[in-house]
Amino acid sequence: MLLLILLSSILLSVPFLVPGTGYLSLIAFVPLLFAERMADQAGRKGFCWWHYLCFLLWNAATTFWVCNATVGGGIFACVANAFQMSLVFGLFRWSKKTLKGALPYLFLLFAWVAWERYYLTWAQISWPWLVLGNSFARTTGWIQWYEYTGTVGGSVWIWACNLAVFGVLTAFWSGRWKSFNIKAKTASLAGAALLFLAPPAVSLFLRPEPAEGNLDVFIAQPNIDVYGKHGGLTQEEQTRTLLGLMEKAPKDSAYLFIAPETFTSDIVMNGIQASPTVQSFSKFLSERPSSGLLFGASTWEYIPGRARPTQTARQINNGSWVESHNTALMMSPEGDIQTYHKNKLVVGVEMMPYPAFFRPIDDKLGGVMGRCIGDGKAECLDFKGTGIGCAICYESVYGEFCADYVRDGAKLLTIITNDAWWGDTPGYRQHLSYASLRAIETRRWIARCGNTGISAIIDPAGRILKQTYWWEPATLQGKVGLSDEQTFFVRHGDFAGRVCVMMFLLMLCAAVVRRFTGGK
Repeated sequence: MLLLILLSSILLSVPFLVPGTGYLSLIAFVPLLFAERMADQAGRKGFCWWHYLCFLLWNAATTFWVCNATVGGGIFACVANAFQMSLVFGLFRWSKKTLKGALPYLFLLFAWVAWERYYLTWAQISWPWLVLGNSFARTTGWIQWYEYTGTVGGSVWIWACNLAVFGVLTAFWSGRWKSFNIKAKTASLAGAALLFLAPPAVSLFLRPEPAEGNLDVFIAQPNIDVYGKHGGLTQEEQTRTLLGLMEKAPKDSAYLFIAPETFTSDIVMNGIQASPTVQSFSKFLSERPSSGLLFGASTWEYIPGRARPTQTARQINNGSWVESHNTALMMSPEGDIQTYHKNKLVVGVEMMPYPAFFRPIDDKLGGVMGRCIGDGKAECLDFKGTGIGCAICYESVYGEFCADYVRDGAKLLTIITNDAWWGDTPGYRQHLSYASLRAIETRRWIARCGNTGISAIIDPAGRILKQTYWWEPATLQGKVGLSDEQTFFVRHGDFAGRVCVMMFLLMLCAAVVRRFTGGK
């Protein structure tokens, strides 16, 4: 049983760590399901510890790097996420007491995907990094159909393949296979084979051909060490470093310059033009009248008055209040500045969940939790009449949220991020790969800028056409395409997740009713 548990945890982890191995996820749950079947048949108690171990090993192997930024947060993310996975699997085991045959396994599929959708939409404490469909982030040739289903559709496919393999092998080893006639055997094998082969085959016809872009972008990767930031470079020196990279671009060219997330913290929303960084950028753009600059900043807004304006506002010495934001700013040579505040915030570090409950506790602890406030929805920035969607860091993990940028008119998607907190670990590589999923779902070009890398240009098929190296100052120039078209996923959203939620609730009601009526 231990070997089966270890095998499942390895098969689940490898696709997130090794490029081109997404196909392993299609059989990754089979050993775990056989371990559960063994325990069930033997009447063994305490199998919950075994499946929790499987999920904990999976989480630890793939997301241990969170500890580089915050040890407590990293441990909590692994332990709590594995616990939720284990709850879903435990619910499946409970359903077997009332649902018979293949129904509990279908219930497991629907319950798991419903939980993923909860993470991706409603949950305030949300960590959807290991959504199953993300397994194919570096095997994009197989999942071009995500433009219809989104990443959650990939989760459905992965569970369906695992259950098909488990069903055929169970029939074979239990001896039931011998009782099948030739038509039943053929149908079982053909159905399983079709389930495995049809989606990758369809992808061959859906992948867009490489196309020439028509908008010039210039991505600047300043490579500022966030851990040595306060004892190293001043903000003025950091700004000079960034401008030194961007000044390599010809002055007579029209570029959309892109700089990373939280590049500066000297911007007050009540008076943006007073920022020394903004003033330096304005001077730079004045020499490039056809260009624009998109960059990120930690910003502040001061609010007078005695009454607390929001649950997360902090009071300062003069009795007024201050609110913080993680902001993307678009500057034009004419001095116009547009802003967008990040909405999908990292729990604890940037965002306080359930503030009515946690704020009094955080106040007593001295205010250790982040209290950033977002705009409430995804909104485009405008560059010379073109809608630009700017996903700030963690937002790029949320497929349906990024589709909102396209619904708002984005012809191009950009991602600004600062992955330096994680060090040289799988974290920044995983984060980069998720951008390919967003490109496929929306069929948009993506220009990605990271402080320490990896910055990249990604086409609508999820192919990384150009990229920088990790942990070195660099620039990336290229052309990106613009599009007005909307994919099925953009128009209709996560319909696969919504169907699974509905089926989960219906089957849960059926299981509860049968439980209280003695299975009748």
